[in-house]
Amino acid sequence: MNNNIFGLSFSIVFGAASAFCLGTLPANANLLISNTTGNNVVLFDKQNGQFLKDFITSGSGGLISPDDLNFGQDGNLYVSSGNNPSNSAILRYDGKTGKFIDVFASGGGLSRPYGATFGPDGFLYVSSFLTDQILRYNGTTGQFIDVFAAGNGLSGGLNGPNDLLFAPDGSLYVTTQGSIAVDNEATFPGLPSQVLRFDLATKTSTVFIDQPTPSPDSFGFVSFLGLALGPDGNLFVSDFANDIRHYNLQTGELINILSTNYTGTVPSNNFIGNLAFGANNTLYTVGFDFTQNNKGAILRYNGATGAPFPSQGNSNAIFVPTTDKLSRPIGIAFVDQNLAPVPEASTSIGLLSLGVLFSISWLKREQVKRNT
Repeated sequence: MNNNIFGLSFSIVFGAASAFCLGTLPANANLLISNTTGNNVVLFDKQNGQFLKDFITSGSGGLISPDDLNFGQDGNLYVSSGNNPSNSAILRYDGKTGKFIDVFASGGGLSRPYGATFGPDGFLYVSSFLTDQILRYNGTTGQFIDVFAAGNGLSGGLNGPNDLLFAPDGSLYVTTQGSIAVDNEATFPGLPSQVLRFDLATKTSTVFIDQPTPSPDSFGFVSFLGLALGPDGNLFVSDFANDIRHYNLQTGELINILSTNYTGTVPSNNFIGNLAFGANNTLYTVGFDFTQNNKGAILRYNGATGAPFPSQGNSNAIFVPTTDKLSRPIGIAFVDQNLAPVPEASTSIGLLSLGVLFSISWLKREQVKRNT
């Protein structure tokens, strides 16, 4: 084959495959959910909602209060674990079997890691909730690098950082719960819960989404928690206190509000965890009912319209009704056990960028050849 044609074909195929990875999931991908009071990670069938098994058994590798779930480029699962400075870490597990591998990242003052994500610079970013910081670790070795950002106890600052997400614009988006860390304890002096946007080069932040009016189904407060990029390229944000809000990623304008009050009480008896998108623009989240010993449920929505998408025989957005297999669930992700783990959005974006860069590089080389 002509080398020029081969080079162009490869770059197009690589870029297309990367883009495909960004918007699709394997047909047999299933739901992983972290139980913060069960100290385990469980697996549910995403087709029928059936409980499949404990993917990570309770306490495996020292797992305690697991929160965020992320797959790395090595195919392994990274789980945020710990509830105080002495046991806080990012633990690594085999992405197909759930077997404990090692304590991947710890130290640097990490205390109660709520969110984590791999950045385009190769670092692992971790939110340290009880110190109002975002810490960086080497994405390959887990070695502590530095404190990327720290709170100042003022409105608009990094007060109670929770979930982290890299968007296609290269910025880091962070939810804050509005709490302040004092002696490794969270206090709530009434600071707003917001979504901040960080510039990686300058490490400076701006308030991208200010605290909205509390949900009418809440106890009168807002506590932003989960972040997810929808197939439309816009931002979905879950509120622990109830509701999922859909925002324009370019302007921060509110597009839609999805009700998450599946218990049907006012104020709602349930709180809400993180977010994950499945195939066909289907949005999943988890919640738990504090009147039923924090037993959890799985909710499902049409991500394009925001309409509830209950499973057969259920109402509201209930995909999996309240079950003792879910114990104060917060984290949610997808895994394809037959093939390979499903990468998080920022990993897919990195692949897409790499494909685009390869294409640009190839075209530039060909232009040089033609001009010499």
